[in-house]
Amino acid sequence: MNIQFDQVTTIFLAVALLVIGSFLVKKVGVFQRFCLPAPVVGGLLFALIATILKATGIVELTLDTSLQSLFMLAFFTTVGLGASFQLVKLGGKLLVIYWLACGFLALMQNVIGISVASLLNIDPLLGIMSGAVSMEGGHGSATAFGTTLEEMGVDSALTIGLAAATLGLVAGGLIGGPTVKYLISKYNLTPAEQEVAAAVELEDKEKAAIHSDTFIMQVLLITFCMALGTYLGEVFSEKTKLVLPSYVGAMFVAVIVRNVLDRVNDRVIDMRSVNLIGDVTLGIFLSMALMSVKLWEVADLALPIFIIVAVQVVFVVIMGVFVLFRLLGKDYDAAVMVGGFTGHGLGATPNAMANMSAITQKFGPSQKAYLIVPIVGAFLIDVFAVPIILTSINLFQ
Repeated sequence: MNIQFDQVTTIFLAVALLVIGSFLVKKVGVFQRFCLPAPVVGGLLFALIATILKATGIVELTLDTSLQSLFMLAFFTTVGLGASFQLVKLGGKLLVIYWLACGFLALMQNVIGISVASLLNIDPLLGIMSGAVSMEGGHGSATAFGTTLEEMGVDSALTIGLAAATLGLVAGGLIGGPTVKYLISKYNLTPAEQEVAAAVELEDKEKAAIHSDTFIMQVLLITFCMALGTYLGEVFSEKTKLVLPSYVGAMFVAVIVRNVLDRVNDRVIDMRSVNLIGDVTLGIFLSMALMSVKLWEVADLALPIFIIVAVQVVFVVIMGVFVLFRLLGKDYDAAVMVGGFTGHGLGATPNAMANMSAITQKFGPSQKAYLIVPIVGAFLIDVFAVPIILTSINLFQ
C-alpha cells in the first residue's frame, strides 16, 4: 500500500513536525544538552516512523517535496542579507585569524572526507558530503548540497550528509565544553575585564514591533536577490560547465545588496524581519528534507560514515587546542572561541553559541568570542567553504 501526499499536505506535515520537534527539544533533556535543532528532531522522527512502516510492509509514504528548494533558496538569501562588512571591521585581527582558521578547516575536512572515503572504497563525493558540507555546513548545507548531488546521480548523498551532520552536531556538543575546560584549567585562565565594542546586538537595536510595510520591504529584497541570484547562477553554470547551486548565487547577490544599501541607507534592511523569515524558511526547509530521508538507504554506509566523522572530530580538537588557541593569544577569550570553533566546526553556529553559553555561564563573559564566532559562523565561512566544496564536487563528479 502506498500513500502519496501532495504539496500542501507535505508542507503541513513539515510545519507540524517542526512544532512537534520544538516541543520535544524543550521537554527532553538530552536534546537540549546537544542543542539538536527542532526540525532535525521532528523530521527524523517522521523518517524513522516511515522506515518502520515500510520495513514491516504496512504502508509506504511518498511526499511531494518540490517546494523544498524554494524555502532553501529563501533561507540562504537571508544569510547573505546578514553579511554586513561593518561587523567584520569590529572584529579586527582576531576575527581574521579565526576566519582563516575556519577556511583552512573547511579545506582539511574535505581532504579528510575524500581520503578516508577512498580508503574505505566508497564514492569520494560521499566523502565530500561527510566533509565541510556537513561538518562546518551543518544540516542546512548538507541538505542543499545533498540535493544537488542526488540530482547529479549520486544515490544517498542527502541521507549521508544529514547523518554526518547529526553525528557532528552531537560530537560538537559533547566535546566543546570539556575541551575548553581543559584549556582553562591548564593555563589558569580568567575573563578579561575590558569591554570590547558592543556590536553583538548591532542588528537589533530597535525593540519596536515589526510593521507590515517594513516586513514587505524585506520580502521584496529577498525575492529580488533570489530571482537575480538564480538567473546568474544558471548563466554561470552554462558558461563554465561547473556546478553552482542557485542558492549560492542568491546568497552572494544578497551580500552585495546588503552592503550597497548600508552605504546608501542603512535603515532599509530590518534584520529582525530578515532573521524571522530566515528562521521560518530554515525550519520548514530542514523539516521537509529530514522527513523525506530514506533511512534504509544509508544502512550499508553507517560504519564508514561513523569512521569519517570520528576522524573529523579528532582533527578539530587537535587543531583547536594546539593551533587556534595559540594563534588567538592563549587567553580566556581564545579558549572560549575554541569552544565556538568546536561547535560550528562539527555542527553549526547555534551549536557554537550553545557551547560558548555553557562556558561563559560558568567561567565568565567573553565579548570578543560573542562578537567574532557568530559573524564568521553565520556567513563569512561561506566565502571559503562554498568555493572549496564546489571545487571538490567538480573535481570528483
